[in-house]
Amino acid sequence: MRIMRTVAALAAVGMVAAGLAACSTGDGSDSGRTTVTYWKLTDADPASQEAWAKTLAVFEKAHPDIELKVEERSTDAHKEALRTALGTSGAPDIYWSWAGPGIGGEYVKAGGSLDLEKYYDKYDWKSRFNDVSMSSVTQYGQYDGVPSGYSGVGVFYNKDLFAKAGITAPPTTYDELVADADKLVAAGITPIEFGGTVNWHLMRLLDNILMTECGSETFRSLIATDADWSKEPCVTEAYEQFHTWTQDYLTKGWASLGDAEANALFYQGEAAMVIEGNWFDTMLRGNDVDTSTIGVFMFPTGTGELYGDTSNNYISPTSKNPDAAAEVLDYLTSPEPQKINLDLVGTRPVNVDVEVDPATQDSLDQQWNPIFAEATGVYSFNDQSLTLAQVTEYWRIQNLVATNELDPAKAGAEFQKFLDQQ
Repeated sequence: MRIMRTVAALAAVGMVAAGLAACSTGDGSDSGRTTVTYWKLTDADPASQEAWAKTLAVFEKAHPDIELKVEERSTDAHKEALRTALGTSGAPDIYWSWAGPGIGGEYVKAGGSLDLEKYYDKYDWKSRFNDVSMSSVTQYGQYDGVPSGYSGVGVFYNKDLFAKAGITAPPTTYDELVADADKLVAAGITPIEFGGTVNWHLMRLLDNILMTECGSETFRSLIATDADWSKEPCVTEAYEQFHTWTQDYLTKGWASLGDAEANALFYQGEAAMVIEGNWFDTMLRGNDVDTSTIGVFMFPTGTGELYGDTSNNYISPTSKNPDAAAEVLDYLTSPEPQKINLDLVGTRPVNVDVEVDPATQDSLDQQWNPIFAEATGVYSFNDQSLTLAQVTEYWRIQNLVATNELDPAKAGAEFQKFLDQQ
């Protein structure tokens, strides 16, 4: 289906602040250029940096009247900076964010996003982007942001380690996945790695198990808080299964590892699996992993849906240069920069007019094609679907269950108690 063919590249574009700040002041008045400020996450990936350097070079040549100044921050620092600055004169012209209700929606509902409908009409953006990306733009009642990312998340696995454990094919059901984890343990191989010092890494496992046990309809009712977490039997079963994984299948010492440290174990062949997104292909190559030895499969929830997320670039309502900011976003989502990112980073373009050519992909990138094509829908990371307060409690309960400090049978009731108090 059309929506599954397109995944945005801009979330993978590493915009490097160094060298971007030219000799103009904040409004560009001293050079006659209009300055557009852009806040985003730090991205140290060399391939993405190279893609951005080429993108910037083409942009500057075509738009000599605009200077793009970028500020990069870590995930938590970026979120905090936006919460502090949006709505004030210190806000950037453009900022990047995940689009889900728990993150991007927080900024939108607080008045931190300019309605871009007139620019959608001016640049014909309504026909440029895939349906899922457009739904992320219009979900709050106006045209909030311009799509910058649509990612899929799956289970990467080491083919050699699977073979060593006697596993001949990736699992297609959750029961097969558990059976494979047992085979890996029996062969003396760590089944899967996570970094416990960042809550969102381990959350990916809980999210997927919750979808597996509850199914699409109940899962979404729970996340929307329309269903009672204390009364759905599938919630208890999900936490029981999650607890089993944390006790039997994770890397030893996982709780003290960051995500980068944990992923290094996968690069080095010391863990058989990891739950990561299609951006991980580039990370593997950047860490000199032979991607022909790596496979990827969709977490077998039984729903046919793909775990993933959307992200957008938003224009702040306090921007002094919204027209120039829109011009920047129009360029970044046009075919040329999208093709640059596709060729150098391997990410899929958000622009529906830019096609993915399998002949230009390596073997790992090619494995994503049927995953996106065959997925029946998308379900998001729960830290993007829940509110900030709900996410904090979701993580607290997750960590208590994982560290044997909370009976998994009581986890659903504990979360529902929090929801009721809200």
